[in-house]
Amino acid sequence: MPLSKPQQVISNSKTRFRVVVAGRRFGKTFLAMHEIAKIARYPNKNVYCIYPTYKQAKKVLWKPLRKKMVLINWAAKVNESELTIELKNGTLITLVGADNFDSLRGVGLDAAILDEFQLLDKEAWLEVIRPALSDRQGSALFIGTPNGVGSFAHELYNKAKDPQEKNWQAFTYTTIQGGNVPQEEIDQARQDLDERTFRAEYEASFETFSNACYYAFSRDENGSLKAFTNPIPRQIHIGMDFNRTPLTAAIFDVSNDVIHQFDEISMNSSNTDEMVEEIRNRYPTQRIVVYPDPSGKRQQTSSGGRSDHTILTNAGFVVKAPNRHNPVRDGINAVNSKLKSATGKRTLFIDPKCKKTIDSMEKYSYKEGTQIPDKDAGADHFADAVRYAVDYLFPIKRDYTPEQLEPQRFGHSIR
Repeated sequence: MPLSKPQQVISNSKTRFRVVVAGRRFGKTFLAMHEIAKIARYPNKNVYCIYPTYKQAKKVLWKPLRKKMVLINWAAKVNESELTIELKNGTLITLVGADNFDSLRGVGLDAAILDEFQLLDKEAWLEVIRPALSDRQGSALFIGTPNGVGSFAHELYNKAKDPQEKNWQAFTYTTIQGGNVPQEEIDQARQDLDERTFRAEYEASFETFSNACYYAFSRDENGSLKAFTNPIPRQIHIGMDFNRTPLTAAIFDVSNDVIHQFDEISMNSSNTDEMVEEIRNRYPTQRIVVYPDPSGKRQQTSSGGRSDHTILTNAGFVVKAPNRHNPVRDGINAVNSKLKSATGKRTLFIDPKCKKTIDSMEKYSYKEGTQIPDKDAGADHFADAVRYAVDYLFPIKRDYTPEQLEPQRFGHSIR
């Protein structure tokens, strides 16, 4: 499995604990596969590749890893449900999620590869994974992207950079250094993303994020100075958050890459049927496209077995929502990118009469010392309604799978 030069530098390191912080599409998952294979060639090893969730482990790495192990004739037994591959030399490779990290207790590991480690709980490493490496003197490779100064990832990266830590080593590479993404694509990302997100995702920079989720929002530049003066468009777009109190709708005009909110609806002690009635009263002739909370697909006993999405569809609205929630961080980044891109361009505006939305955008914040939005503060409803629409219309691009990113590498044998 041939590596890029930066990947080879990481792989050649003999340090027990290695921390890799790299930009998007650096080839982190391919590097994880290579490191698994490098350890697994020795007999009777126990190797874990750990993702933040079981679903991520199965979606990102399982298929290409299983295919590779079968292709090179290393696999003796494959267990699809448990995500394990037993090799002919007695080595066991296991893919697991750290979302239930207590289930990892009691194992002894020769190696752990922690992909997207910036999303892992600190306790999972300290209380479970690190002790599992002790009896076999196992190694660990952390691979991920930065997620803010003061985070667990930042703490671990600084530990690995410390010259006094002889068993630790840190590596940092930007997206362009990875060699998998052309400069034109990076230039485009600079236009599409907000400045902080671009530096974090493409330049592997730990950014000092304030507690505000929508730190790119400016009341002057995105809000009070940006009244919507155009006629009400023939087609309107609505981001909707389902709550009994309040049920919220953020109403937009979308023209090319510009999204302009010109109205808001907030209803206490209400339901989706009443929201539909209110929307129709205000906009009786408009074609309406709704971007609701994806959880609204569930049937509700209180609605006679109908789901919120069904109620909207039956009212004649076009409903657009992913099958499940996208990562909240990606949705927040998408909104910040529209509020202000890395090049300083603003393409999301909120009419000053939408006072509750502006208040929500300013007050919606992360829990202290985390990158987890604080839902308990009550400022999330309109912020989420905006996020559902923007994240669907202008999503942050996701990484490719290893096979999509580097297809030429998957026909080679491991040496």
